Amino acid sequence: MHDIKEEVMTKDQEVVIDIRDLYKSFGENRVLNGFNMKLNKGENLVVMGKSGSGKSVMIKCLVGLMQPDSGYISVMGNEIRILDRDSLDTLRADIGFLFQGSALYDSMTVRENLEFPMRRHKEKLGQVTDTLPLVMEALENVGLAHTVDLMPEELSGGMKRRIALARTLILKPKIILYDEPTSGLDPITAKEIIELMRSVQLKYQTSALIITHDVDCARVISERMILLVDGINYAEGTYDELVKMTDPKVEAFFKK
Repeated sequence: MHDIKEEVMTKDQEVVIDIRDLYKSFGENRVLNGFNMKLNKGENLVVMGKSGSGKSVMIKCLVGLMQPDSGYISVMGNEIRILDRDSLDTLRADIGFLFQGSALYDSMTVRENLEFPMRRHKEKLGQVTDTLPLVMEALENVGLAHTVDLMPEELSGGMKRRIALARTLILKPKIILYDEPTSGLDPITAKEIIELMRSVQLKYQTSALIITHDVDCARVISERMILLVDGINYAEGTYDELVKMTDPKVEAFFKK
């Protein structure tokens, strides 16, 4: 049946990530089994799935770190499969990634951690020679300007996550990929990170793909959710729509 609602959405909203019929197997283990996903411009989309369900594999395929067995992936109009290395690196400069463990370099100060992606993508900065103002702006946006000369070992877990987000913002990405942004944080700090993610979206007008097991995070941050089950986008909708479903596989995500 022709989906009129989907057609209207396609016309009214710009799609910045488009994944169709994505398949990936490792030996006899099929991880992705025809996964489909669209991320619209300015949207916060949450993808939830159990450990081993294929979330990380999907992300790696999305940014060109892993080749799928088959399927189509487009990011901001660029088909990932046909990009050469230089074109892929240029595209990645517009994609921010907040890693689960923050992934700060222990031997570098906060300033040096934030300057690292700027050195790697000099062409995006143009004629900028003094990077400190950009570093301070990013730190101010996460409320940690005073940490500029500190080492990662001097920071709390929540502060490290904020610094990692500041590093993600330093190149002003159009899309941010969040990998378990609240994992390992206490409830109060997790709430602060969620609020920070929302403020980042408003200020930078980013599109965000959020991988999380945290149901509270999904409830607060998501505008739409996808439940990844058996390698497919098993269920989609808003949090309120999904939480009302009686399908046992969907209910399992929301049981306390």
